Amino acid sequence: MVHNYKYKEKNKGVTMSTWSQKMIGLLLMAMLVAPALAGEEVQGVRMWPAPDNTRLVFDLSGPVDHSLFTLNAPDRIVIDLKDTRLKGKLPNLDFAKTKNIKRIRFAQRDDHALRFVLDLNSTVRPKSFVLKPHGEYGHRLVIDLYESDKATPTTPEPRPTPRLQRSRDIIIAIDAGHGGEDPGAIGRRGTREKDVVLAIARRLEALVRKEPGMRPLMIRDGDYYVGLKSRVKMARRKRADLFISIHADAFKNHRAHGSSVFVLSNRGATSEVARFLAESENRSDMIGGVSLDDKDDLLKLVLVDMVKNSTIEDSHDVAARILKDLGKVNHLHKSRVEQAGFRVLKSTDVPSILVETAFISNPAEERKLRGSRHQQALAQAMMKGIRAYFRDNPPPGSRIATAPRRHVISRGDTLSEIAQEYQIPVKDLRRENNLHGDKLKVGQVLTIPWS
Repeated sequence: MVHNYKYKEKNKGVTMSTWSQKMIGLLLMAMLVAPALAGEEVQGVRMWPAPDNTRLVFDLSGPVDHSLFTLNAPDRIVIDLKDTRLKGKLPNLDFAKTKNIKRIRFAQRDDHALRFVLDLNSTVRPKSFVLKPHGEYGHRLVIDLYESDKATPTTPEPRPTPRLQRSRDIIIAIDAGHGGEDPGAIGRRGTREKDVVLAIARRLEALVRKEPGMRPLMIRDGDYYVGLKSRVKMARRKRADLFISIHADAFKNHRAHGSSVFVLSNRGATSEVARFLAESENRSDMIGGVSLDDKDDLLKLVLVDMVKNSTIEDSHDVAARILKDLGKVNHLHKSRVEQAGFRVLKSTDVPSILVETAFISNPAEERKLRGSRHQQALAQAMMKGIRAYFRDNPPPGSRIATAPRRHVISRGDTLSEIAQEYQIPVKDLRRENNLHGDKLKVGQVLTIPWS
């Protein structure tokens, strides 16, 4: 019995030793294979062509270290992602939509880095940055390709000069919020803010184009992203008379509903909703200014303050008119114009407003925003407010300012009421129309002088 026991113990020891050796071997193999399996994945590649640049977005499983350098003859951009591999294959991107990229190649390097090579049609200036997870998106690597001659001008961009006093169209800059890889707020049914506001912006563009004496300027006319700073710069460069930014945002309370109109506030937001919306809009990017190079610091401060206050007053005037007309087609979240620190409102010399058409986070309002009829009604309400504002405040030298205004007398009209409507003195109305009394005839046409 003792002999057999010792024999079993001896054999048991041999068996355990062999098992241990096998486990150590497997662990060593795992350690050798582990580096090849470690790291992150490129889960997809998206492309967003814009008029003056192309944006590539690499969707990642986690944060990665990357490097980027350019080559010429032929023009190429090389992007290395450390400890990264590509999941699946590259998508079929339509390079015909961009004038920058000819094709994209990739290879897995021996050092476990994933290399992408962009074959270019011409020299570009690349800019790369990483984005942390936000909303429906995870980690991302963003590559912006700018045309070299536009991205790095050899001479400073000229500052806007005063407009010549000649007949011209009033320019309305229409800014559809978000775009490209930035969808904005997303409703419960998957409605994306960027799509809804672009549809409304295009409808407003068509209305402005039909308006005598007005011309639209679309800040974004496709599914691509424009930086907040670039939006304001574009409006100033084109000497816009009004900047209107269109949004359809969300709030943490799904019962929040109604339209709102905002102007800039130097003191910050005026309500909890205004603060929340301002913070969410401002995450996207970083605005304006005037030429004050020859002024001392105190005078600069005074002048900028005067110009900005005047611009805010004008912004508030047009915002109030638009809010009134929006109230005829949708519930108003607040019955007054709100103020918040939206970055797209910070142009010093261009009246700027931001319209929150509705809360896309509210299921009922999301459903209305998806409808073309409601989109058209919102655009028409904005157009009515814009028309009313510039009828009473025509910019000097504009076609509206130089064109005569007419008023056809209806039953019950009085000179005092007409004068009050157009904000002019009764004596000016009499003098312009050679009237010696207050008697008017139905159908009579009066010329309304500009105040």
